[in-house]
Amino acid sequence: MKIAILGTRGIPNNYGGFEQCAENLSVSLVENGYDVTVYSTDSHPYQSKIFKGVNIIKKYCPENNIGSAAHFIYDFICLKDALKKEFDVIFEFGYQSVAISFVLLPIKKSVIVTNMDGLEWKRAKWSPYVKKLTKWFEKIASKKSTFLISDNKGIQDYIKQKYNKESVMIPYGADKVNPTKELLTKYNVKIEEYFLLIARLEPENNIEMILDGFLISESPISFLVVGNTETSYGKYLQDKYIQGNIVFLGSVFNKEHLDSLRKFAKVYFHGHSVGGTNPALLEAMAAQAFIFAHNNVFNRDVLEDNAFYFNNSNEVQQLLNCLKDIEKSKKEKISNNSIKIDNDYSHQNITNQYIDLIEKISR
Repeated sequence: MKIAILGTRGIPNNYGGFEQCAENLSVSLVENGYDVTVYSTDSHPYQSKIFKGVNIIKKYCPENNIGSAAHFIYDFICLKDALKKEFDVIFEFGYQSVAISFVLLPIKKSVIVTNMDGLEWKRAKWSPYVKKLTKWFEKIASKKSTFLISDNKGIQDYIKQKYNKESVMIPYGADKVNPTKELLTKYNVKIEEYFLLIARLEPENNIEMILDGFLISESPISFLVVGNTETSYGKYLQDKYIQGNIVFLGSVFNKEHLDSLRKFAKVYFHGHSVGGTNPALLEAMAAQAFIFAHNNVFNRDVLEDNAFYFNNSNEVQQLLNCLKDIEKSKKEKISNNSIKIDNDYSHQNITNQYIDLIEKISR
């Protein structure tokens, strides 16, 4: 069967969660005998037309000229080409910028499977108009797609309640890693002498909530923040938290470095709140990090009782001030999360679920 994966900036991953999923899934599907093509932006640094057996098709994306609106153009071009090539199954990662293409292009004869991602219309950076438009995109994708994928039980329940549509629950994946403590020297930190947050620097990831709580706790150790500081919000955060023990590292894409930072942090903070099973959270679990997470149904679905939760800055402060007592359950929670990675979230497990869906479609 010929499979196409659309909706990402391309592989190998050089950006984020969808790209990491596309990379792992496409390579695994090829290893299982499928003919797989991944669409990539023309600006992606990888130049070859083949990546580990996966076909790469590059298409024009004017993001450098017109910003995020470029992805409506890019996704339209990709989907139009994929429909012309008559793939057996087209996987769309995300609905926001491709929904218009579902209306404009003749997709009735094609099998399109859309991964619905999180509740994008909840993002704080959007204006009321953009939020309303994004909700409309969500509705189009839920109605026009042949199949829907939810990456979290909370998203699956939402889609069923909101649109009366069934979706297949397939989360992202992660595999256990072997972090290297020697890599910490690059970041001028020592084992368990720093806190860590890795995220896109966006308001809905509750970075200010976490850092405000850290400051009022008056903890003497460093807090490392990994994320793109070149955005307007990233620059705002740097200006706000100019204190010496909060260190913004900017973007770090080297996974070995990220895994080592996660493993040896005193606490890993996860503030994501707009939905879905976040790949960065799974990678923290796989790296055996000790996790404090924002209290919402999506994070609880993944972590269950194997993390400590916060709703506001005061609760972050309370957790940090009670850290000695809290750490008594650290080994147990880390171990339970590690078991969950093996049993529920391994990349092979996730690939098998996609293969089951593909076989269902073929029947």
